[in-house]
Amino acid sequence: MASPVSAQFSVTVRVELDARQEPIAQVTAAIAQAGGALQSVDLVPGAGSEGKRVREFTVDARDQAHWEEIMRAIGSTRGARVLDYVDRTLAIHRGGKIEMHNKYPLKTRGDLSMAYTPGVARVCQEIAADRAKAFDYTIKKNTVAVVSDGSAVLGLGDIGPEAAMPVMEGKAMLFKEFAGVDAFPICLDTKDPDEIVETVRLLAPTFGGINLEDISAPRCFEIEDRLKEVLDIPVFHDDQHGTAVVTMAALFNALKIVGKPIESLRVLVVGLGAAGIAVTKMMLASGVRHVIGCDRMGAVSTERADYQSGEMSEIKRWYAENSNPDKLQGSPADVIEGCDVFIGLSGPGIIEPEALGRMADDAIVFAMANPTPEVMPEEAEPYVRIMATGRSDYPNQINNVLCFPGIFRGALDAGASQITEPMKLAAARGIAECVDEEDLNEDYIIPSVFDRDVAPAVARAVVEEARKSGLARFSEETGTFSAIR
Repeated sequence: MASPVSAQFSVTVRVELDARQEPIAQVTAAIAQAGGALQSVDLVPGAGSEGKRVREFTVDARDQAHWEEIMRAIGSTRGARVLDYVDRTLAIHRGGKIEMHNKYPLKTRGDLSMAYTPGVARVCQEIAADRAKAFDYTIKKNTVAVVSDGSAVLGLGDIGPEAAMPVMEGKAMLFKEFAGVDAFPICLDTKDPDEIVETVRLLAPTFGGINLEDISAPRCFEIEDRLKEVLDIPVFHDDQHGTAVVTMAALFNALKIVGKPIESLRVLVVGLGAAGIAVTKMMLASGVRHVIGCDRMGAVSTERADYQSGEMSEIKRWYAENSNPDKLQGSPADVIEGCDVFIGLSGPGIIEPEALGRMADDAIVFAMANPTPEVMPEEAEPYVRIMATGRSDYPNQINNVLCFPGIFRGALDAGASQITEPMKLAAARGIAECVDEEDLNEDYIIPSVFDRDVAPAVARAVVEEARKSGLARFSEETGTFSAIR
């Protein structure tokens, strides 16, 4: 199946046309015939030579090879000559996607004396006397570090810290756009857990929270746990917990449609990396009692050979001991019989569509591998009632952007020292409740990533839970933060 056209392969083609009889209609027809999706046509003033005009055609394509087909089609049109093209995705990343802006102008000597020397010394002394005032008088209250070693970048794998930077910059953009949180990308040139933990610990005074990103398993579990122990600010591994929160939000709403109690579910989870483990833990905490997990070797259980031999990793041993009560063995297709829910966090084509037919009635399938899911929605449609993916070009996109901006917004607003399991569950319910009951249907179980009500709703839910559990250090009455350790 050919990939669909996508904005990620958007190209602007600069074309010289005869001015007297511009063949615009012929060019647009050629683009359409080549399979491109024309987005706009713009005149470039003053760019043409005598008797010529220059126009830019912005087209979405399937991939870079498709660009060549499109440009050949344009060039073969009588009266049209391709001059140049621009890769629009690379263009928006040139020079980076984020920058720092001052909140206050520096126009006079008075401005300078308050913002910097000598007035800044008074502020430093306030903080030296009470470290909690760093939340009041520095960027700490609203700033998150997005930390990665580039070892497990979604869909790309271990590409290193420099290559991971565009992803972390994008994450920072999403924090700002959806929750007003100032985030800064920090990509570390080490995969050593000791070095990562110590580096983040040393950087922590600057930040109000730490978002760990794209760190490979099983190191990510150790790094997060150790940082939680030594830091007094929230530490959140989004690949684990962001995915779990949004998955649970989608599941809560899907169950409203199919009318099944969560305690009765039989769930198959395929892919037991960071996200698969976290999703399973959150489901168990929410009342799911029967989970089967599959990794590359098939169904995990205490009877599998690597468990018996002691070769199974510690986190997989936990999984084996808390799942698959029937000790089923085999591939996902072998153990899917009677399952109500399939959750895929693995890779493309991991399950044949026909295998979904052996699931229980009103089957729910969340196939979240990106960019190509475990099973394509078109192929799954005859067998399932509710289908969700991680893609934006199908209904029900399960995307972490629904979680992490709001959950950090809430944690920062509350002055919480950590993000707890009840706070994550509150975030999941906050997301689910953004879909009105009258709008809820098989193709709308999760709000759009562009729904501006989501992040504030999640933040409110997190703040409420932080206060209820006694973890909120910010007092609305005094407008100050309580002491930190």
